[in-house]
This record gives sequence, structure tokens and C-alpha cells, in this order.
Amino acid sequence: MSERILKSKGIVKKYGKQEVLHNIDLTLEPGKIYGLIGRNGAGKTTLLSILSAQNPATSGEIYLGEEPVWENPKALEYIFFSREISPNGAADSTGLKVKDYLEMAEAYLPKWDKKMAEELVDLFHLDRKKKTLKLSKGMLSMLSIVLALASKADFTFLDEPVSGLDVVAREQFYRLLLEEFTESGRTFVISTHIIEEAADLFEEVIFLHQGKILLKENTQELLEHSIYVSGRAEEVDQAVKGKEIHHQETLGRSKSVMVRLKEGETLEQTEGITLQPMNLQKVFVSLCDGEDG
Repeated sequence: MSERILKSKGIVKKYGKQEVLHNIDLTLEPGKIYGLIGRNGAGKTTLLSILSAQNPATSGEIYLGEEPVWENPKALEYIFFSREISPNGAADSTGLKVKDYLEMAEAYLPKWDKKMAEELVDLFHLDRKKKTLKLSKGMLSMLSIVLALASKADFTFLDEPVSGLDVVAREQFYRLLLEEFTESGRTFVISTHIIEEAADLFEEVIFLHQGKILLKENTQELLEHSIYVSGRAEEVDQAVKGKEIHHQETLGRSKSVMVRLKEGETLEQTEGITLQPMNLQKVFVSLCDGEDG
């Protein structure tokens, strides 16, 4: 089952009358690192919790290969969602310690790598006897990273894993993730707001905006086909005529616009316009601008 695809079809999630996910179709292939990118409230955490059967969908289906995921222990052996740990959560208010989380993980996760977990706890200088109520935000993030990596789940989801980490700790996490991915070939989905420094990790990116998937594409191909065009308004208009454009800005006689080139399309630089490559963060902002979901 570990080589099978995780696929959702028609996922809708409602809380009361509010629909937060709208007809989500998503295919996650084995052996890739995906970046799940969206603004606050876009539905990222909700989507990951549904894909991992921690939260029921209002409608729609999720399969790992031919196996339904919901209430299916056989399928769930291969999926783990390491959520952001909140010191104010119900579980933590009872005084759980770091070692309690590790013991629960060992009891419930069939592929748990105890040796890796212990090594990571030492690497991050986590105090096993300390209550999570007393941990800093950065330490809580480190604990969630330990759970994710040591779970050894074929499909592992991480929700804002670098939240609260300083730049050195973030780089340490990215290195550990790449090492584990290279050695194991596991599939990782990483939800993050810190887009640009993690962009090189992502083989594919998923843009989620207002409960809908805007795109799911190979990261490198997306960047190669995204161009920032600026210059005299009439020259820009002529250059981008017939192209897919986003995020237009006009200032006096000058104009700038993002263009997404389709396969085979090109843009030629002329005296009146400038063509510039775009980074992943700018592509995301440009595509979300003006979208009403």
C-alpha cells in the first residue's frame, strides 16, 4: 500500500452553515515533498486533518490506493498528521510532558522509530520531563517535528512546522527533512507561511485560496512560466495580449503585470518593457490578488 496514491474527490467541509472547503479534488503521489500554501483561514489545517481522517468531511471521499481512509486502521497506518501543538489545548491542560507525547506516539504509530525520536529529542535539547505547558513556541514546534519525522508514516503532513523557530533551527529542520526524504522516499506535505526559504524543498506546490485549490503544479515549471512584465502601459498591453495575466498595477503611464505562459508561449523583451523572473511568494500573491474564491 505504501506505493499507492492518496486521493481525495469532492471534499466539502462545513461548520454549521459556513462552507470552508469547496469540492476539493487532490492527488498526492508517493515520493514527493509538497508545499501547501495559503493565507490564514484558507482551509489548510482543515484539509490536512480530513486527509488524515482526524476530521470527517461533510461530503466527498478519500482513498489510499483502493482503500477508503475514513475509519480504516489499515490505511491510516500509512498516514500521519503532525499538528501544531498548542500549550492551551485540552490534552496539554492536563499536564502532559514531552515523554508522554513520545510514549503515546510509540503506542499508536505502527512505524514509530524510537531510536530516531530519542536522537532528535537530544538534538533539539528537549527536556523529556518538562510539561508542554512550560515549553516555548519554538520548543513545541520541535516536538511536533520529532513526532512527524519519527512517525515514519509514508504520507506525513506537517502544519506550520517552523513556527516559532529561529533561522538556525529552521535550516536544521530543512536539512533533517531532506535527509529523511532522501533515505526513505516518504511523501511530505508541508503547510507553511514562510514560503521563500522553503521553496527549494517543494517538488510541487498546492495553492489553497478561500477553500479552493487554485493550482497544483511542479514548482520549477511554475516559476519558469511565471514572468513579471513592466514598462510603458501601451507596450506592456501589446506584449501580453492574448496571454493569461494576473495582478495588474498601473502608475501614471507605467504598468506591471504577472503573466503565466502556457506550454510553447514566449515573451520577447523590447525597448519599452522589462521581463523579470518571479519567486514563489510573489507568484502566490499575484495569483490570489483579485480572486474572490
